[in-house]
Amino acid sequence: MEETTSRSAAVRDGLGVGLAVGLSGIAFGAAAVTAGLSVPQACVLSLLAFTGASQFALTGAVAAGGDLVAATLGALLLGGRNTLYGLRLANLLRVRGPRRLLAAHGVIDETTAVTMAQPDPRAARTGFVTTFASLYIAWNLSTLAGAYGTSFLGDPAVLGLDVVGPVAFLAILWPRLAESAELRWLAAGAAAIALCATPFLPAGVPVLLSAAVVLVVVLR
Repeated sequence: MEETTSRSAAVRDGLGVGLAVGLSGIAFGAAAVTAGLSVPQACVLSLLAFTGASQFALTGAVAAGGDLVAATLGALLLGGRNTLYGLRLANLLRVRGPRRLLAAHGVIDETTAVTMAQPDPRAARTGFVTTFASLYIAWNLSTLAGAYGTSFLGDPAVLGLDVVGPVAFLAILWPRLAESAELRWLAAGAAAIALCATPFLPAGVPVLLSAAVVLVVVLR
């Protein structure tokens, strides 16, 4: 009975997080089209990348006129944290065979948070699957809606939609910054490096340099 209750709670948590966060895909779709991507490109990026912070970082760098290689490297650096999540979840999820590739695609902030919050392994696996499925579907559908709707506006920047990406990115990061003084200092250091480098380097490169602050924390 207790196990059934735990799994029901995991489903409820997964659906709640998946649907709530998935709706922010509308902001990404709008930001992607504003940055110059087509509707199919925005949708494919959500289907294949499926990590909001990295997607917003890439489109933000492209919108600023940055080099595509630099923008992609910046997105990969942000997405690298998912590898650490995967190492933590591997023994808990115990996925075997080809399914590991699918499970790896779903290892992001939200699925990790819901999974780790569960009281037992079965509930954890239920939470992971529910969050992944609901968030993936909601994120991609809302990306399509945001991108398709924005494509009819002509010049989205006229309505101020060029700030959607940075604002949504900040909204994703803010809860983590609010709960950790160390992360706030880390973010401040990274922002300082990026701001100092911006007048002298091509768009996108300052973001890569700002990631050097993370190395200090990792080495420590």
